Amino acid sequence: MSPAPADGSAFRPLDGGWGWMVVFGAHVSVGFAYSIPKVLSIFFRDIQAELGSSFSQVALISSIMLAAMYGCGPISSVLVSRFGSRPVVITGGLMCGISMVISSFGNAIIYLYLCIGIIGGCGLSFNLNASLTIISKYFLAKRPLANGLVMAGSPVFLSFLAPLSQYLLINFGWRGSLLILGGVILNCCVAGALMRPVFMPREPPGTLLQTALEEHPNDSKPRPKIGCIKTLMTLLDFSLFKDRGFIIYLIGSMLFILGAYAPIVFLSNYAISQGIEEYAAAYLLTIMGFVDMLVRPSTGLVANTKLIRPRIQYFFSFAIAFNGTCHLLCPLTKGYISIVAYTVLFGTSFGMTFSLIFECLMDLMGSQRFPAAVGLVTLIECIPMLVGPPVAGLLVDVSGDYKYLFLMCGSVILMGGVFLFLMNIYNYHMLKKAEAAKDMEQNQNTVESQDLMEVKRTTEVEMEQTEPGAKKIETQGDQCPENYSCKCDSSVSCADKG
Repeated sequence: MSPAPADGSAFRPLDGGWGWMVVFGAHVSVGFAYSIPKVLSIFFRDIQAELGSSFSQVALISSIMLAAMYGCGPISSVLVSRFGSRPVVITGGLMCGISMVISSFGNAIIYLYLCIGIIGGCGLSFNLNASLTIISKYFLAKRPLANGLVMAGSPVFLSFLAPLSQYLLINFGWRGSLLILGGVILNCCVAGALMRPVFMPREPPGTLLQTALEEHPNDSKPRPKIGCIKTLMTLLDFSLFKDRGFIIYLIGSMLFILGAYAPIVFLSNYAISQGIEEYAAAYLLTIMGFVDMLVRPSTGLVANTKLIRPRIQYFFSFAIAFNGTCHLLCPLTKGYISIVAYTVLFGTSFGMTFSLIFECLMDLMGSQRFPAAVGLVTLIECIPMLVGPPVAGLLVDVSGDYKYLFLMCGSVILMGGVFLFLMNIYNYHMLKKAEAAKDMEQNQNTVESQDLMEVKRTTEVEMEQTEPGAKKIETQGDQCPENYSCKCDSSVSCADKG
């Protein structure tokens, strides 16, 4: 479960300098990526009234956007590996801004699905994956802190964009609001411009030419012939599914995502069902956002300590289990004060988990395999992202009570945390066992090599004791020729003294 071993000559991140400007750019990019799908819900009621659509049809806009953001992860990973983070983030910012602008002219819900959902979601995917990837290239020792600051962009921008969107809706309507938001999102292009590429050490041209000639000895002009599909498969690196640590992480994170977003969606409605006023219920999300905003960088600081950093996978499993436990306790809340207390605990555990979720993946895969890993993870997690909230809503429709929603989400998330904790123990044990077996094999090979050298040394000593110039000649009678010594046994032979 430790980071992939790096070559001794590999590039070591600087852990500072311009990297903090990159953290700021990633903070902005990730903030827009996670907050825009939530902010769009402010416009749903007006869109529904003007386009004559049902609430479920309008709510599908955010679902499609989130699914596209997660589902385009592999494509984003391929582009980042090929072109780097800077052009990918700039392209994603342009796609998001243009999608909002052109969607303001839409007169059908299908038009909004295409513009906001698909085009905008793909743009957000470019922003998210590229920003997370470049952090792993600039930071190593301070990477948990950097990731915590980057992931804090989500609650910061949510707290800022939510009241801004409400103000724009009152003064300009949903069409004018989307038009202005499109211009605001173009700031992602500025954030992308801050992401200066890291130039990794490369082999000299002569070495590359020699390698190519060795691979193609009969070609006077060796040219690599790699198809697009093969390149895509290589960059996606499906061999990650053979990695036990990656599989454990993927299962645990999917269980968390399955129950993570439904409590956010239904928190205000649950408070209203408990007799809380609408305005007071709406403030719950603001409280959660501020708590989340403070917790994420704080978690990064804690995760960067010498005590927690080697055990960050256990810390991640604790954060998930803590989040699930909070949801299981939610049905016990009575009154506004207790619901606020639940909201604070919810924001704390939610911020802890999302501050660590990508850092733990970097810790498992290393910076070289992280782009492919995050692409596969986000692609697979789009399934529980889409399934979780509708299943929770269906449970409320069937039971007529919100408490079963929180019990279901809490149980699933707690199961994911316990699974990660136990399987991390097992995986660490297996890694230590494999390492011990490898050391034993190396020791055995060393002993065998020493024995072989001892036998060789003994043979050389015996050969030195025997005169190499000895010659055997036949004697005549009992006399040996001059300069010869005689050895008498069953037959007489003489050896050259010289």
